[in-house]
Amino acid sequence: MTESLEYSALLRLIDERSAAFRSAVAAAPSPDAPVPSCPGWTLSDLVRHLGTGQRWWAAIVATGPAGSPPARDAVEAPGEPDALPAWYAESNELLLNTLREAGPERECWTWWSAGVSPATARGVARRRVHEVLVHTYDAQLAAGVVQPMPADVALDGVAEFLDTCNSTPVAWPHEPATIHYHATEGRSWLLTLDDTGAWPAPLADDAAPASASATGTAEQLLLFVWGRRTMSDLKIEGDPQVFEQLIAWVPGE
Repeated sequence: MTESLEYSALLRLIDERSAAFRSAVAAAPSPDAPVPSCPGWTLSDLVRHLGTGQRWWAAIVATGPAGSPPARDAVEAPGEPDALPAWYAESNELLLNTLREAGPERECWTWWSAGVSPATARGVARRRVHEVLVHTYDAQLAAGVVQPMPADVALDGVAEFLDTCNSTPVAWPHEPATIHYHATEGRSWLLTLDDTGAWPAPLADDAAPASASATGTAEQLLLFVWGRRTMSDLKIEGDPQVFEQLIAWVPGE
């Protein structure tokens, strides 16, 4: 796993980003406001999605090691939009209390168990930080009050996405390739794609040029890997088809 924030910092960030999420929801003109970055969703849909996720992952961490997760559809969200903000706040506090009680090394089921991120409460906390971070952006976009992301959190978010979402032993179905991500804040990451799978790799000074590279601010890169920005928002060098292949790739299918 690439270097990440301390466990206590991750819990603090879940709390802080969730407060920003609730503020954006409160600033929106209506619970039915569309979320441009999540086509077909209203703000109420977004609150239900994020709150359900907080409760589901709390149940997963509380269960500990398991071959499968608890049923996600067992989490019930209020149907009345006015009840959603308080329900979300309770959902977030439930997750935080569970993570505090579990401690960072508590093992649990995760969908990324075969990748680089650990199948522990620490891995869950890090994933939830960035889930809330990006969905706060979604909510702010819906409310028309988008604010800059904290740069250090966005930097960790790019690394976390590579560790979790772009980390798999499933063979890359195309020609071997490498992707270089460079943040203007001074951090860089390398993703290798070959018959062993997709893996974040150390970036050596004498490394050969990557098949493709993307340069932008940490926030721009984070929103790009999460599907909120496109290649036109970044400085792209090399073969753009590699990015297109990665975006379209569903390992195992």
